[in-house]
Amino acid sequence: MAKNTESKDKGNTKKQRFSLSDERVKITAGLLVVFFAAFLTLAFISFLFTWKVDQSFEWSRTFSSSSIVVENWSGKTGARIANLFMNKWFGIASFSFPFLMFLIGFHLLHIKTLPLWKTIKHTLIITVLLSFTLGFFFGATNGFLGSGLGGGHGYIMSHWFDAFIGKVGTFFLLASVIFAYVVFSFDNVLPALKRLLKSTQNQEKNIAEGIKEEVNQFAEDIPEEQKEEKMILNDDVEFTAQKSFVEKEDEEVEGVGEIGELQPVPLVADPGFTVMDTPLDPVEDADSALEAMGEYDPTLDLSHYKFPGLDLLEDHKSENSEVSNDELINNKNKIVETLGNYKIPITKIKATIGPTVTLYEIVPAPGIRISKIKNLEDDIALSLAALGIRIIAPIPGKGTIGIEVPNMKPEIVSMRSILASRRFQESKYELPIALGKTISNETYVFDLTAMPHLLVAGATGQGKSVGLNAMITSLLYKKHPSQLKFVLVDPKKVELTLYSKIEKYFLAKLPDSEEAIITDTQKVINTLNSLTIEMDQRYDLLKMAHVRNIKEYNTKFIARKLNPEYGHRYLPYIVVIIDEFADLIMTAGREIETPIARLAQLARAIGIHLIIATQRPTTNIITGVIKANFPARVAFRVSSAIDSRTILDGPGANQLVGRGDMLIAAGDMKRIQCAFIDISEIEHITDFISRQQSYPSAMLLPEFSGTEGATAEVDLNKRDEMFDEAARLVVMHQQGSTSLIQRKFSIGYNRAGRIMDQLEAANIVGPNEGSKARQVLYTDEYSLEQYLNTLK
Repeated sequence: MAKNTESKDKGNTKKQRFSLSDERVKITAGLLVVFFAAFLTLAFISFLFTWKVDQSFEWSRTFSSSSIVVENWSGKTGARIANLFMNKWFGIASFSFPFLMFLIGFHLLHIKTLPLWKTIKHTLIITVLLSFTLGFFFGATNGFLGSGLGGGHGYIMSHWFDAFIGKVGTFFLLASVIFAYVVFSFDNVLPALKRLLKSTQNQEKNIAEGIKEEVNQFAEDIPEEQKEEKMILNDDVEFTAQKSFVEKEDEEVEGVGEIGELQPVPLVADPGFTVMDTPLDPVEDADSALEAMGEYDPTLDLSHYKFPGLDLLEDHKSENSEVSNDELINNKNKIVETLGNYKIPITKIKATIGPTVTLYEIVPAPGIRISKIKNLEDDIALSLAALGIRIIAPIPGKGTIGIEVPNMKPEIVSMRSILASRRFQESKYELPIALGKTISNETYVFDLTAMPHLLVAGATGQGKSVGLNAMITSLLYKKHPSQLKFVLVDPKKVELTLYSKIEKYFLAKLPDSEEAIITDTQKVINTLNSLTIEMDQRYDLLKMAHVRNIKEYNTKFIARKLNPEYGHRYLPYIVVIIDEFADLIMTAGREIETPIARLAQLARAIGIHLIIATQRPTTNIITGVIKANFPARVAFRVSSAIDSRTILDGPGANQLVGRGDMLIAAGDMKRIQCAFIDISEIEHITDFISRQQSYPSAMLLPEFSGTEGATAEVDLNKRDEMFDEAARLVVMHQQGSTSLIQRKFSIGYNRAGRIMDQLEAANIVGPNEGSKARQVLYTDEYSLEQYLNTLK
């Protein structure tokens, strides 16, 4: 058995070695494809001169004796293949196939040439059109290449269309197809045609003006007795010339964005009359020149950017997820029976079926107290044998009491169906986010700028990560890279790394950061403080522009009413997404909470919005400062009513059924089934975006160096009680890190940071190097002990 296992392992190893992903296989295949392309090129070129002999050669004689020869440079095989392509198929256009093989071979050899799939598509289309065109114009009348320059394909196609719509019809059809292909394939064709047409019109106007001048000159020489005729002629010409001048002036104004600055019109004064030029204020002059250039387009750098399509998403469907009539009637009867057992009669009941739960609205009989029904929550859950019964008493805006009962087979709400909905597609929100479907099966879309920040909490595995992905995906489907930037914080290092591919499109980071997805605690602190600097800078710009918010500022900047020479710039929205907020609070504490509180209080007007997620909804994580500045909250299922009250200031989240079932409190409370988006779908979206033209780098945030000068004021005479033990710890582990001291001695981050500053001031560890651990300057404990004795 062991031998058989070993032999199987060896066989598997050999198979793996010769897999298609092996680099050696790719290089070998690339060389073979390039050599075959060269072979075909020689065969096709030779066929142009030896076609009369090559086309009479039969394929069955390819492997015959060496006494049978052909004139083709590539031998019998080359003659046969060349005859197939050049004579029977596409004629001269067949040279595109060796070209494509060269392209594929170079691609396998990692030699950068043209975009592979795009070039293949255009080359195949051009091959067919060129064969058809050559067959139409030349046919096979001259006998060249047997079937003519267009080959057999071009000859047959042209003759069939000639018989079908005639020569003239075939010509116009061919011209229309070629024109349509050129227009749809190349974006610059239509603008070039418009410019050509415009220049032609300008030439015609210049000719008209020249004719007018000649007519006027001729009219001046007319005698007095013919004055009446002169005036009539002159009036007619004056009217036409004036009209032409107005039209020309309008054209120049419309084309200011292309021409540049307007040329001044010279003033002609009467003799003895002096025209004084009033100098313009330089600032007003510059601003007016900016306005004359037309509106600023922030998307111009990535003008060919294409938004992701719905075909990148999957349509997840649940089998047999519909709520049956039997289930509805059974639940209704049990609710009525349970309420009747407690002598609570109802006058009306109706059901609204949702994707996860069904809402039963009841109207109790007059005189029934609402609190009496609300206290029966557990009894109704027992009678229905259902998890997550939730009573809404009363339903806001209605005179009814709601009982939410989970469906036996909940429906999966796919992200594709949400993004394809009319509510999302026609949304005019600045930052539209589509979360899922409500109980009444309506797509729930909200504007993040109106929230303006979002707190997301829930137990592990209840859908927080999927919810964050749904929020990010919604924004990617609506916003251009110039209009939106993300700051992604992922302490777990595995949740948000999928978005690293779109770093140069949608992400923002510190100038010295290698990765845009922030995972190190110290970098999180620096990034948040950098965002506060960005916030202050943006407020300064708003003050200079005399506006109150980012929307008014960008509107003014787009209209070119703000001069970039004075520091003005287009301001994209910045959405900060922090996953596992509890871990950051535990390790950094107030250093994290303080900049977050500042951003939450002030950053709304200048376009910085926060989305914070945590799986520990406790009061030491979701503090009063956080809750006060995050009025909009999303709660997934939690284990207790206490956790629900911490998130939502009330119960309800503990009665959810999980798997994306959530409550969102934004003014009023709504129950939503969060849309599901798989990791593979996110990869498709990021791959689609990353294949397009990008910015040179991610958006760079202002520099922040919070550690500079931190150790200058350290007094070694007031060392911490754990200073000596911490010194021995870092020397023993040869790792100078604040988190190490914090874990080993079970102390807070702030105290551990102060100890690290004292170790640096004592030259036991080196300076801070960002995310790297500090260098330990003592290599053994004996020399350290000698140094510590000198400090006592």
